[in-house]
Amino acid sequence: MRHATGRARRAGAVLAAVLTWAGLLAGAAGCTSGGKAFDRVFGDPPAPEDVVKVFPDDGSKGVRPGEKLRVRAADGHLESVTVVRSQDAQNTPVPGHFSHDRRTWQPDDDRLALAAKYTVDVVADDEAGNRSARHTTFTTLVPDKRFIGYVTPENRSVVGTGMIVSLSFNRPVTHRAAVERAVRVTAEPPVEIRPHWFGGSRLDLRPREFWKPGTRVTVELRLRDVEGAPGVYGLQSKTFSFTIGRSQVSLVDVAAHTMQVRRDGRLLDTLPITAGTPKRATYNGTMVVMEMHEVTRMDSRTVGFGSEYDVPDVPHALRLTTSGTYLHGNYWSPRNTFGRENISHGCVGLRDVKGGGTGTPAAWFFDRSLVGDIVRIVNSQDGTVAPDNGLGGWNMDWGRWKAGSAGK
Repeated sequence: MRHATGRARRAGAVLAAVLTWAGLLAGAAGCTSGGKAFDRVFGDPPAPEDVVKVFPDDGSKGVRPGEKLRVRAADGHLESVTVVRSQDAQNTPVPGHFSHDRRTWQPDDDRLALAAKYTVDVVADDEAGNRSARHTTFTTLVPDKRFIGYVTPENRSVVGTGMIVSLSFNRPVTHRAAVERAVRVTAEPPVEIRPHWFGGSRLDLRPREFWKPGTRVTVELRLRDVEGAPGVYGLQSKTFSFTIGRSQVSLVDVAAHTMQVRRDGRLLDTLPITAGTPKRATYNGTMVVMEMHEVTRMDSRTVGFGSEYDVPDVPHALRLTTSGTYLHGNYWSPRNTFGRENISHGCVGLRDVKGGGTGTPAAWFFDRSLVGDIVRIVNSQDGTVAPDNGLGGWNMDWGRWKAGSAGK
């Protein structure tokens, strides 16, 4: 009797188990799609793409700069996120941060680099404690058009106290505020430095007054992937510096035919000069030495004066304006011209010898000069040099200079 009862109980237990599993399977089939509940019944983990959401989507191509990189846990939390940017044959980790609940992750810099491949590796835990790993990639837009800025002065140079940081862009910039924000100029000791746009292709930056000798200036260009105009993106990302040397200011008095050269406020010498004739008068105003050449060619046709002159070997030439004003050696005029008569086509001339000697006023001045030195010209019959003609921004008062910024 006991034996028969035991068998009946075991048969009932088996029947109950069968009915229970049948009910579970029926519920799984009738209340879910894709068999996910069925998987959970048998302990299969969910697919990684159901646990971890990555934007942009895996395999995306030509992702535009405005899109954002985001990683999200559908449920549970993110354990780790590793993002690597591959660009210009270099792999760079992308730093980022989690939300307080670790359900989302985003990069610290929300801008996506252009012409780059991003690799995203994520480990997450769902609410049931199952770990999932996901690997995705996407590539960003490769721009058809790029712009760069040609910068003055040169990296690691020592320059005069009148130097202005000047960027000339190879394409017109219409998104000036964005480009301006990507250019940072700082000084040690600190001084206020402000930008000014001359049209859409040139950005200059300077302090209110001339630099103090010994100042170290750092220029940061973060133009890469900045949209300077519709569909035109920057290419540069670089930092360079230069140092301000001693102060040298030369005062050219056209009427008196003299140039006083002062070093750190002390008069070094007064040199006899010749300047422009009344018909080809020299500009007045504050100019900055832009270039220095031991010897250069000067052809009147390049500055709109027809065929009036073509001197292939002008010695000790210091360029003062883009339009062609130089302070240079002159070996072709009689010695008694200097200090007495203005005969040039607008340049300032110092006595010299053919080939550029060592014992002439022109050689003496050239050997004591730096790019960035200041030359002030007064008492000429011409007007004041334009602020964008060379590094002529010192001829603009501080209020007007600041008004030329796009970041208002």
